Amino acid sequence: MLRKSMYSLAALVAGLGAALAGPVAAQGATTPAAPASKCVTDAKLVPTCGVLWGAAAGGFSTLPRDQELKTWEQKSGRTSSIFHVYHKGDEKFPTASEIAMVRDKAKPRVLLMNWRVEYGSTWANVAAGKLDARIDAFAARVKATMPEKFFLVLNHEPEDDVRTDAKLGMTAKDFAASYRHVIKRLKSKGLNNMINVVAYMGNEKWMAQSWWKDLYPGDDVVDWMGLDSYVSSEQNYYHAGVFADLLDRKAKGGQGWYDWAAKNHPTKPIMVAEWGAYHRVGKVVDKSKQFNSVLPELAKRPKVKAIVYFDTKKDLFGDRDISIDSSKASLASFRKLAASPKFNVTLRLR
Repeated sequence: MLRKSMYSLAALVAGLGAALAGPVAAQGATTPAAPASKCVTDAKLVPTCGVLWGAAAGGFSTLPRDQELKTWEQKSGRTSSIFHVYHKGDEKFPTASEIAMVRDKAKPRVLLMNWRVEYGSTWANVAAGKLDARIDAFAARVKATMPEKFFLVLNHEPEDDVRTDAKLGMTAKDFAASYRHVIKRLKSKGLNNMINVVAYMGNEKWMAQSWWKDLYPGDDVVDWMGLDSYVSSEQNYYHAGVFADLLDRKAKGGQGWYDWAAKNHPTKPIMVAEWGAYHRVGKVVDKSKQFNSVLPELAKRPKVKAIVYFDTKKDLFGDRDISIDSSKASLASFRKLAASPKFNVTLRLR
């Protein structure tokens, strides 16, 4: 929804995060690991039971993302199974600090790496093979540094980047072709440890567009269906609602996003790759209603196998607070959610 400029900070964060990886690890040493569980992840990182728990913490700050996540984990009371990071173009990742988070023996995490492959170019150029050197460099880097499994999202929330003028190389069909090309090329380079996620905004405005259906790259190159969606805790404000509302947005007369994904792609697990509850900065509203609605909804939505919170004190425009601790009551409710055994899943990354 409002996280695209995360990429503008990625290079700074990556370098600083690598430099601070050692000291930060010591700081986060008291964060409790998730209890041992009978629920484990399979070959595609789908939990046999329960739901994977994750976060992207720190929002639009310039602090290292690993440090921000560890602070968030202490605050929320649970170690994240998923560590969500953002990169673009030719940035060199996974970084040393990201890999260190994966290999933390006490509390390992799986990377959810968002990558804008087309950055500085177009989807059409990616699909035509004009950025293959960029793709090949990423494949070689992963093979040389990280054999563990990871989630890969390509250009999350493509809807608001679509341009209907074909000359611009950014149509919905261009996105689908670009996605297919990248995944197939990575596989041809022997990158067998990636789990692919296509992440939609699920916004009713875009779902009403005639081109929306053209975004999907195909079941053969998608492992998980992803959704980035948020709700407001302020009554009568934009997208006010609870957890069900962020799953069920739809175009007028259309089908809710969750039902659409479950019906049209029944073999694919669903990841809420970004979610959160917000209020306007300076207008603090208790988010307990939103946080308390999550577990009952997950019980009714068996396709949802992972939820990843996006935490920030201010959004891209500086006017929305999506943090879990904007009030004491909100944090208490979120900690109660985080403590649920629903999220006790053991990662198998090899």
